[in-house]
Amino acid sequence: AGMNFYAYYYSDQQVLKHYHAIPVDRSNAAGLYDIVERLTRRAQLPMPAVYIIPDQQPNAFATGRNYENAAVAVTEGLLNLLDENEVEAVIAHELSHIKHYDMLIGTVAATIAGAIAMLANFGMFFGGGRDRPNILVTLALMFLMPLAASIIQMTVSRNREFMADAGAAKMTGHPEWLQSALAKLENYARETVMHDADPQTAH
Repeated sequence: AGMNFYAYYYSDQQVLKHYHAIPVDRSNAAGLYDIVERLTRRAQLPMPAVYIIPDQQPNAFATGRNYENAAVAVTEGLLNLLDENEVEAVIAHELSHIKHYDMLIGTVAATIAGAIAMLANFGMFFGGGRDRPNILVTLALMFLMPLAASIIQMTVSRNREFMADAGAAKMTGHPEWLQSALAKLENYARETVMHDADPQTAH
């Protein structure tokens, strides 16, 4: 409960700080800001905060616990790699995550999965008594619970990503823009990894 409380209120600012995200507006990133503003009107969402991450790995993400506290961040690499239509499709994908409350779902899922894995590490103390631990129970707690936690995370992630893709296609009216963007991103991602990326910030 404590971990979820902290994650609910502070995970957005923590991840933005982790990736050294810089807030921008129309005065210093007019093109990007205009795209986000146009799409948020179309999606009937409040205007989120917009950030640029000084990293050449092309990437983007949305964060924030609700519509009023949402943020969209894109890397310099994404802006350099994609054309304007493809950037719009990626932003639409991220706004779809906001529309569907995916950041909240992902944060809670990741926190619960982390708590399960943490409890599993203590499994050896609850396997059948302090003097005669049950080896089968201990093994189940140590291996099956973290596996279950990972499955929960992956299931939530894949399902929500598909919904965001579909939402982006509807929002832009041009599914081929997202198709082209994802093809470029996949080819690029095979060769490089985002600076400072780690499993803790995935959700």
